[in-house]
Amino acid sequence: MAGSGAGRWTNLGHYRARGIHGGEALKEGIEKMVRGIESSVDSERGLAARLRYLTASDAGYEAMDRAGIHVRPRTLMRWLAEEQTPDRGNLARLDAAYWDLRRRNVAADLKRRLNKGGRGTRIEIDPADQSQVERRHRRDLQRGLQARDINVRGNIWDRAVDAWLTGDTQELEAIWDEIIQGSLGTDWDAYTYVSSVGWAA
Repeated sequence: MAGSGAGRWTNLGHYRARGIHGGEALKEGIEKMVRGIESSVDSERGLAARLRYLTASDAGYEAMDRAGIHVRPRTLMRWLAEEQTPDRGNLARLDAAYWDLRRRNVAADLKRRLNKGGRGTRIEIDPADQSQVERRHRRDLQRGLQARDINVRGNIWDRAVDAWLTGDTQELEAIWDEIIQGSLGTDWDAYTYVSSVGWAA
């Protein structure tokens, strides 16, 4: 497949290969580790739970401010007392504020779980899907690309969680390149784009 530099797939879909950058896969994997209120913000239970969580700390009020919720204290009290329901726009902002605060509150726990006291976390990398690519254009056809299993340790996970929290896509992509360059030898560029990255933590 066409590429530049070390031969990475800079135009992944040109030959109909399917996958995402490993940095995006890292972001998705970390996001899946975050647990929170399952009830929808549109439900009475879900709304009440989010409001309790957000109004329990100064950080919650800061999250509401970041989400663009600017209402009078009286209105907020009416929401809490279930005497008034926020309009659709404020419901969406309350949900965004809740997940923003939730991510910030669990970041330290995510780092602890992924670092495992310095032992790190083992990840499985599934390469990009080449099933729809013509044989003459497939990468590394002669030896084939297979799922790879590697252990990631050091300060990588702290940096990855911080980048995920701030939405720093470039940093996540740089972290991924660092992971694969340090663990996969000369094959690393063939795993810049992947079908998925999985781990248990």
